[in-house]
Amino acid sequence: MDSTGFGIIGVGMIASFHAKALAEIPGARLVTCYDLSPERSTAFAAEYGCSYKNSLNDLLADSSVDTVIICTPSGLHLEPALAAAAAGKHLVVEKPLEITPERCDRIIAAARDNNVRLAGIFPSRFSEGALRIKGAIDAGRFGRLTVLDAAVKWHRSDEYYAQAGWRGTWAIDGGGALMNQSIHAVDLLQWFSGGITEVSAYTATLGHKDLEVEDTAAASVLHTSGAVGTITGTTASWPGWAKRIEISGTAGSAILEDDRVTRWDFKETRPVDEGILESIKTGETGTGGAGDPAAISFEGHRRQLTDFIEALAEDRDPLVNGPDARKSVSVITAIYRSAESGLRTKPQ
Repeated sequence: MDSTGFGIIGVGMIASFHAKALAEIPGARLVTCYDLSPERSTAFAAEYGCSYKNSLNDLLADSSVDTVIICTPSGLHLEPALAAAAAGKHLVVEKPLEITPERCDRIIAAARDNNVRLAGIFPSRFSEGALRIKGAIDAGRFGRLTVLDAAVKWHRSDEYYAQAGWRGTWAIDGGGALMNQSIHAVDLLQWFSGGITEVSAYTATLGHKDLEVEDTAAASVLHTSGAVGTITGTTASWPGWAKRIEISGTAGSAILEDDRVTRWDFKETRPVDEGILESIKTGETGTGGAGDPAAISFEGHRRQLTDFIEALAEDRDPLVNGPDARKSVSVITAIYRSAESGLRTKPQ
């Protein structure tokens, strides 16, 4: 495959991350876009040098589009994904894959049945810091994992929710601080630990008047490995701190803040540690959206889309395939069920 043509469905801030990322990837072409708003479509096409379509069917009929990137609101991923798969287009779907495990399953099945590749966007997995920690876990450097915690204490204004009517709704956003903002940390946590088997949770709406979903949540977590820990997420913490994941084991511990390792402590040292510890001292900048969602870098998207293009060329699954992208949705919906019922709940 000499080049891969991409079409974007649903234009806005997240779509711009994809467009900027594609512009820096050899062998990637942003061909066209489509949005329910013709004004947004034409403006996006002019800014990023692609064509625009007047309908979803027109985009799917374009033979120069090999892959469709879906950037619609979270609970509106399913329908265009099913249509794109039926048209034989490969799929890249922004987080969350969908807002319930059942809707995720329908996308996964459509990709399988139509023999197209499917990736769920989780760019945090592709950061140097996350890869360092995952490599150390896989190498056994932490010993037995004991406690794994994730905390996303961010701030989103009332205006943020008012700017788009779907934000902060169960029907389309699928939840609040967990499903929208904290899902990247939840994904990293379960990826690091090897899976989450049970949760016990509380949720509340404390900082945003009339918001129908949670802006604050806390869960105790039992990991499949037997390790324990917590998940905390909020959009009611001013001014907002870096996304933080702490990994502890019998032989080592580490902390990841946004995309940067800020603690790296192991019983047995290795040559690689010197460079990591130096980067901690020099304070290499991470990328995060603690107070401003537009402040997030598109570098993770570039790395993940590069992997997707390579997966197509090598006829393999991308590193974050459909079933993998489903896992964080399963955990978050289990947290919601636990908070509502007051019972321990297992991800489905």
